[in-house]
Amino acid sequence: MTVETLNNLQLIKESARDFAEQYIRPYVMEWDENQYFPIGLFHQMGKFGFMGVLVPEDYHGAGLGYQAYITVIEQIAKVCGSIGLSVAAHNSLCTNHILLFGNEEQKMKYLPSLASGEWIGAWGLTEPNTGSDAGRMKTTAEKDGDYYILNGAKNFITHGQSGQVAVIVARTGELLDSRGMAAFIIEKGTPGFSAGKKENKLGMRASETTELIFNDCRVHKSQMLGENGEGFIQAMKVLDGGRISIAALSLGIAKGAYEAAVQYAKERHQFGKPIASFQAISFKLADMATRIQAAELLTRQAGIAKDRGEPTTKLSAMAKYYASEAAVAIANDAVQIFGGYGYTKDFPVEKYYRDAKLCTIGEGTSEIQKLVISREILKGG
Repeated sequence: MTVETLNNLQLIKESARDFAEQYIRPYVMEWDENQYFPIGLFHQMGKFGFMGVLVPEDYHGAGLGYQAYITVIEQIAKVCGSIGLSVAAHNSLCTNHILLFGNEEQKMKYLPSLASGEWIGAWGLTEPNTGSDAGRMKTTAEKDGDYYILNGAKNFITHGQSGQVAVIVARTGELLDSRGMAAFIIEKGTPGFSAGKKENKLGMRASETTELIFNDCRVHKSQMLGENGEGFIQAMKVLDGGRISIAALSLGIAKGAYEAAVQYAKERHQFGKPIASFQAISFKLADMATRIQAAELLTRQAGIAKDRGEPTTKLSAMAKYYASEAAVAIANDAVQIFGGYGYTKDFPVEKYYRDAKLCTIGEGTSEIQKLVISREILKGG
């Protein structure tokens, strides 16, 4: 990495950090308590380039790579995991799917509005009865002349209610046929396309999560991304990049919890001295710092491979798996260091604790990551 690149990364880091401190930190608990999704904030982030980090400048994006993207998400997630999650989902899933697999007409139509933050994007793969087992999805798209008729439901969809556009994977062939699915771009307001209930969640409460419902929803064939039969394969490739963003999200949450714990351990006195001077606490901090360093190195390594156009299936799964589990462990230790105060909403670590858990579930559970990693190892990847 050149000195120039490092200097650019530092500027990006400072920009994201300053934005988060000024526009997010004052409202973190208010948004969390009320499950309020601050749409205006995302329009504002678009002006800073945070909503189209990987999108080329030709489509009004920032035209940056994965190192910058990791940095942006990490800095935002250090302040609020919910906002970090929404930035990650918008960039990596909906926007990136169109960027990777859309034709020129589709890219010109949708990417400028998504990259500028004017529009917020959603992405739908998961269904009520098919999470990891996406091959059994029940949402169907039946051909009817120049249209496809969609029926079914998706759930746990980030921005399902507020997104102006969604990329949806639906089954066009037989059950369990990985080449029997297609991806469609569907705009809000399309007849038969609606949002269902909003989930009441443990953490990430300011990031909107809802159902999406399709009831004889007619979508023109021009809204299909790529060819019929490519939907599942496209989704797996999108998730390869998406897992790097969840690793970055985990890293940010872990750093936020760790920094709060270090500061508290220096300030809190027991038995006449700071609790940081006790080995029981200092060793926890040592473990936390080491896990963060390892998680960052794995995440950055996956980002470098992605920028080089190298296969990242194993690396991104490793980064996502390790960083998300590390975030949960670090947030747990942070609460323990704070003691009783860590269990109250007057101090920040209980929110990191609640938010971290989602990172081990979303975009493929830890168990699925181990499945992906082991398969790659055994086939020589």
